[in-house]
Amino acid sequence: MLEIALPIGFGLIVVALVLNLYRLLRGPTLPDRALALDTMYINAIALIVLYGIANNSKLYFEAGMLIALIGFVSTVAVAKYMTRGDIIE
Repeated sequence: MLEIALPIGFGLIVVALVLNLYRLLRGPTLPDRALALDTMYINAIALIVLYGIANNSKLYFEAGMLIALIGFVSTVAVAKYMTRGDIIE
């Protein structure tokens, strides 16, 4: 069952990444582009976790957690920059 679900999951996440890339390039406003970038790193985490499941390795889960932490901090920084104009006051 896992042999069927993993390729389907990989395919769907790649389609989601392509659609996010389209929104990142064609987004009409800056918040649309920031949201697309935020969604892209979430999809990248899902792709890394699926790869870890496919290879039966725990290392990829730690890499996914590290990317999630960095992505959260960068999302907060971008949101603060968009609302106030600077990051560090």
